[in-house]
Amino acid sequence: MSACPTRHQLLSHSAFREILSPERTITVHSQGLATSLRRALESYRVSGARLIMAQGALETIRNNLAETFTDETLPVLADMIELASRYQEVSGRQALRVRLEKVTTDSCRKFHVDCVGLRLLRTYDGPGVEWTADGGLNIHQAPDGAVVFLKGKHFPGWPEATSVHHRSPRLSVLPSEKRYRLLLTIDEAGACGASMDSPVMIAA
Repeated sequence: MSACPTRHQLLSHSAFREILSPERTITVHSQGLATSLRRALESYRVSGARLIMAQGALETIRNNLAETFTDETLPVLADMIELASRYQEVSGRQALRVRLEKVTTDSCRKFHVDCVGLRLLRTYDGPGVEWTADGGLNIHQAPDGAVVFLKGKHFPGWPEATSVHHRSPRLSVLPSEKRYRLLLTIDEAGACGASMDSPVMIAA
């Protein structure tokens, strides 16, 4: 008998809550990219905006971004909203900041900890985030499409002594056609000093 899809989904959602354990500062969840999502990501690479950021309640974010996506790229928005909903469940935050960015240059190259509470990352296309738990002696990288939760310095009881530091992978060492990442970042609204007066930002 095949496994129940609903049960698998519930187990996946429950796994996301592992980041709340006091001894964890990172969790990495391998999540395959559906064929429809991969096709949408290919279209987004060609026609999608360089940067999209929206803040507020989930439905507000969905409504504000709907016209930014074409019929071909709508599966990307659907996945973003699904992950934002999962972030709400884990973090307990209802107002969020959702950011989708095409990255083509080296950025955030030093290992660091974010000045946020809890952050969700998913690299839809390109190399995933790198992290270390021992000062760089051993460096790990998130696999293709993985959903990563990271505790930041503002997380209650953040354990500085045992924290994981992360960085963006270096793109400049790759062949020119591979110097591309499509990165989703989800935080609570107002993270990193983002102004609540500007609920939507779109850069072509």
